[in-house]
Amino acid sequence: MNDERSEELRDLVTAATNLNFPVKLRTDAVESIGRIGTHDALLALLDMAGNDQLSKKERELIIKLASNLIKAGF
Repeated sequence: MNDERSEELRDLVTAATNLNFPVKLRTDAVESIGRIGTHDALLALLDMAGNDQLSKKERELIIKLASNLIKAGF
């Protein structure tokens, strides 16, 4: 993955897991990670799915997006 894409993913993961951010912003960040559609994005989603500080609804969305990436072959 190129450095720009890696930095974008890192920034999105930071936003998605920052509990000081509103849920809507975190959700948007998670959806953006799902749209990146790379193996690194899949790994980031799986890592976030284990974060028990996120709400159940957020974690379910993360698992759904990770599942979609797996089905797509990432």
